[in-house]
Amino acid sequence: MFDFLDQIPYPVLIVVAIFMLLAPFHPMPHALEKIIMLKNGLLKRPIDIFDLFFHLIPLILLLIKASK
Repeated sequence: MFDFLDQIPYPVLIVVAIFMLLAPFHPMPHALEKIIMLKNGLLKRPIDIFDLFFHLIPLILLLIKASK
């Protein structure tokens, strides 16, 4: 099902995952901001949920690739 992950080298996936987790760099990374919103029960708007998922996609793909 995730055969396309075999074509993506680990270093590229790691760099993209780190970049997406930290973007934007100032004032606060979106992923961290959305996780704080989730913790506080404020993550309700669809755009915020999409934004969190969007920033976590490379990390999720990295974890799937590492677990294979």
